Amino acid sequence: MAPDIFFPSDGMGVLVAQRICAECPVADQCLEYALENHIDHGVWGGASERERRRILRRRRSSHTVGVG
Repeated sequence: MAPDIFFPSDGMGVLVAQRICAECPVADQCLEYALENHIDHGVWGGASERERRRILRRRRSSHTVGVG
């Protein structure tokens, strides 16, 4: 696949990339790579930039809930 597919400039492009990721056998690993390396741009593991920010916020929240 052309890398440009995974770095769309609009919402329709994000949907196209997410459909491709849905069929990918390594999508989970791809998503984890992007999360661990704080990659801000593109669709990784089927998650958009906004979705990855939400995932990271939820993970931080669940880690801090048990602290105290």
